[in-house]
Amino acid sequence: MILAKVIADSTWDENRITTLQLKMPRFILSQFNKHRMFSSNAASSRAIPTAKLLEQVRNDPVIPVQWGKNQAGMVADGSLGVKVSDECEATWLAARDEAVIYAETLLDLGLHKQIANRLLEPFMWAEVVVTATEWDNFFKLRLAHDSQPEIQALAQVMKTAIDSSIPEKSPYHLPYIDKELLTSVDDASELYEQYRMISAARCARVSYLNHDQSQPNLERDLALAYKLKEAAHLTPFEHQARAVSRGAWLANFKGWASQRYDMEY
Repeated sequence: MILAKVIADSTWDENRITTLQLKMPRFILSQFNKHRMFSSNAASSRAIPTAKLLEQVRNDPVIPVQWGKNQAGMVADGSLGVKVSDECEATWLAARDEAVIYAETLLDLGLHKQIANRLLEPFMWAEVVVTATEWDNFFKLRLAHDSQPEIQALAQVMKTAIDSSIPEKSPYHLPYIDKELLTSVDDASELYEQYRMISAARCARVSYLNHDQSQPNLERDLALAYKLKEAAHLTPFEHQARAVSRGAWLANFKGWASQRYDMEY
């Protein structure tokens, strides 16, 4: 199921910044990544054990939203009808079964997951964290009738999540950080420095929890953040932000400066 939930929602001087966690078909991720007003990170299929991906693909495979009739151009000409659509779905799942078999074979041969996992990608979900201050262009393009049905469905749940959320008034935006911790942030800038590093680590793995679903460890999160910083893997540092002068654009954010912006400038 395509999903969107608000992870953090902040406002200051009438400028709003929102972070969402998304679940989308991996085959639309390249379309999503074209939107350069977004800062985003996706859980890497290189990092997730093949056995875990095999379980997901077996039990919860991505199935296209619509089985559209072929025609010239990028947009399908309506649905193929119930009977043919059922045959298409059965064929799709048969292809999934074959992909599982060959991925397992490669794994048994000792091939690293960064290659073995690729065979599963048409049937995989992508977990994505995205932060932005401006969403209008994305919704204009992706809610249009001629957009691919899967990204249209994603845009709809994203818009619903944002429209339903009430932003918290705060000059600091820290995804995946408990609100209880934030009570101290306004009084001590050094705590903000620490928490935004922890937030970056959690954005890198697109979860508050560890990959094994265990509770996070603050020291390990800090160690991961500094490791990412040292290696110049800086996209996870784009989701944390501090409010700036009203209306100012800094990189892709309006009214907010990301942690990455502070690092580089």
